[in-house]
Amino acid sequence: MQMRIILIYGVNHVMQTHPNPVRSDASTAPQTEAVQVTPRVNSAVLMQGRKELEIEHGGKIYRLRVTQLNKLILTA
Repeated sequence: MQMRIILIYGVNHVMQTHPNPVRSDASTAPQTEAVQVTPRVNSAVLMQGRKELEIEHGGKIYRLRVTQLNKLILTA
């Protein structure tokens, strides 16, 4: 398995490439199929030292906060 780290819009995104995926047809030619993994963002990078930030989504403003117990809460 090959792993590539690709920087997209400042977020590390991991893409795994499988050189010989299982195919449902009778083809014997080696194929390469890219499988994308859900991107992960470190909360410290996202928050940048802040305790709160606003996220605009679908015309609404959401607030992401870091609590005193270091948990994340997202509210509308």
